[in-house]
Amino acid sequence: MLESSRPPVVLDVRWQLGDTDGHKKYRDGHLPGAVYVDLDGELAGPPSIAAGRHPLPDLTELQAAARRWGIDDDVPVVVYDDCGGMSAARAWWLLRWGGLTDVRILDGGLEVWRQAGLRLSRGSTEPRGGNVVLSGGGMPTATIDDVADTTALLLDARAGERYRGETEPIDPRAGHIPGAVSAPTGENLTVTGSFQPADVLRERFTGLGADRDVIVYCGSGVTAAHEIAALQIAGFDGAALYPGSYSQWSNTARPVELG
Repeated sequence: MLESSRPPVVLDVRWQLGDTDGHKKYRDGHLPGAVYVDLDGELAGPPSIAAGRHPLPDLTELQAAARRWGIDDDVPVVVYDDCGGMSAARAWWLLRWGGLTDVRILDGGLEVWRQAGLRLSRGSTEPRGGNVVLSGGGMPTATIDDVADTTALLLDARAGERYRGETEPIDPRAGHIPGAVSAPTGENLTVTGSFQPADVLRERFTGLGADRDVIVYCGSGVTAAHEIAALQIAGFDGAALYPGSYSQWSNTARPVELG
């Protein structure tokens, strides 16, 4: 696909919690033609106690960013990172939410490119302006009130120790949203950082009870997008993202559970 007669726009979304070196890593080596995307500044609105660490950006601002990246209405998009798709999935989900349909995650990310012996570029890519128009509403979402009253399966995509409340490195209260089921995002991946095969993921999510409506949350709505991608690979479409996630929930007086 990357070398086809209709090449996609390629977005480099290197970001990890507490790591501010994504842009430097991009300049040191990226897929040819890839454009760097700042997750904090371009894939989220301003953080707040009321809305969480990574609330959804305003649609007009996301559209302006997508045009800066060179996205047109009729051009496919490929996103990648260097952490198993955990941050790239945020761009995948947001652009799908914005209304694009042909958006894909490079499975295995930068490492699979390197392992294939393909060349990397250094410095920065200056894209031409795009003309994409985003309509919004392309992926389902859930509000904090929706989550509080839901009968859907609520999946917590954070690491198990955060779900259980054994540790909480960033949010004000340890634990999880009452009724949520632990489903760590890392378990969607193989040891090499690629998605597990579809049948393995289907078995996993079937065991968690995903044969009904599903809402996914994490710390701030980033890795939860990866869980939704894994659910789609497994054949479970329609899972909703709770964008405020635990960073919003834990800053309210709503109850939390431990264990």
